[in-house]
Amino acid sequence: MSQHFELRCRECHTNWKNQPISFCQSCYAPLEVTYDLGRIGKEVSRHEIARRPPNLWRYKELLPLPEEYDASLPVGFTPLVTASNLGELFQSKSLYLKNDSACFPTLSFKDRVVAVALTQARNFGFDIVSCSSTGNLANAVAAQAARGGFKACVFIPADLESAKILGTEVYGAKIVRIAANYDQVNRLCSQIADKHRWGFVNVNLRPYYAEGSKTVGYEIAEQLGWRLPDNVVVPMAGGSLITKIHKAFKELIKLGWVAPKNVRFFGAQATGCSPISTAVKAGRTEIEPQKPSTIARSLAIGNPADGFYAAKTIAASGGWAEDTSDPEIVEGITLLAESEGIFTETAGGVTVAAARKLFAQGRISPQETTVLCITGNGLKTTDALAGKFEASEPIPPKLSAFEEYLERDLVPAQAVGGAR
Repeated sequence: MSQHFELRCRECHTNWKNQPISFCQSCYAPLEVTYDLGRIGKEVSRHEIARRPPNLWRYKELLPLPEEYDASLPVGFTPLVTASNLGELFQSKSLYLKNDSACFPTLSFKDRVVAVALTQARNFGFDIVSCSSTGNLANAVAAQAARGGFKACVFIPADLESAKILGTEVYGAKIVRIAANYDQVNRLCSQIADKHRWGFVNVNLRPYYAEGSKTVGYEIAEQLGWRLPDNVVVPMAGGSLITKIHKAFKELIKLGWVAPKNVRFFGAQATGCSPISTAVKAGRTEIEPQKPSTIARSLAIGNPADGFYAAKTIAASGGWAEDTSDPEIVEGITLLAESEGIFTETAGGVTVAAARKLFAQGRISPQETTVLCITGNGLKTTDALAGKFEASEPIPPKLSAFEEYLERDLVPAQAVGGAR
């Protein structure tokens, strides 16, 4: 290989070097980036990794980066939080949250994939970058395009949450709203990518883009002290994230940086759009497309590009998949906020609600180390909580009014110590 990585077909294993394509020109299967791990293992160690700045570029040898790239954007290395309060509710003794709701710059894990994809967009000479998006990806492309000097044009379903639309417009990107669902938007983008020389991060740059998801897995292992968890619960839209975390763990094992271990993968979807979890529950890997109908719009992909591989990863690991209704999603959002002080978007509500079911079903043992992936910030999907919290009536700025309010609406005076 001219570099330490290149594109390879997932099915026929034909090598395609490095170019802006996403599927094999011979068998039409998806392409994936492969690495010379033997060479990488000789060039860098996990001890060297640990001395580097706390962002995803610390894993640069394991990412598809051109020889010259700008690593100035501090994306990634988000907190791995001990979730003892939520763990007590789930009866788990070792529960963690991988909190990408704090990811820079747009508060979702999509910042990772875009950061990697845009290094190749520049390498291939694209001036315009684009994507089909359910919201978070549009935010990340717009923000990083602005910083990187690209022109950005993103395509979204017309019914997207207003906060996510605003979170794209503010960066100066051109937004094209399509009167269709995400799957139809994505098909249109594939047609545009064939005709125009634009860098679509999740179309012709998809193999490189998807590799950014691996850094979630690298960080989980490193933050656990270079060891792998027993279980990971991951929200699924297109299905790429769960497969890439699995790939990250396999690479770390091959490099000898972590002890070999079978990590079980659990997928989480909204009931209103659950093609992957439906397949897993039926004991198959073939995906039957669904028409999305859920408040979790960031997961509303009825025909997931990596659905087959996600289902295959889950089954091979001995894991499972669960789906959750819209009311359960809202409950998951509030449960996480009230127990751990983390405000997640609807996708995170799906993860928490699904995990609750998995623990209740006994599919995850309380003694095992389990990581829940929280992929986005709740400020992006406040629409989902509309009407849940009623505004209280204002009171006069008088102590007597407060004492009356305290007795009437909060707790009896003696419960807070009474008068002094």
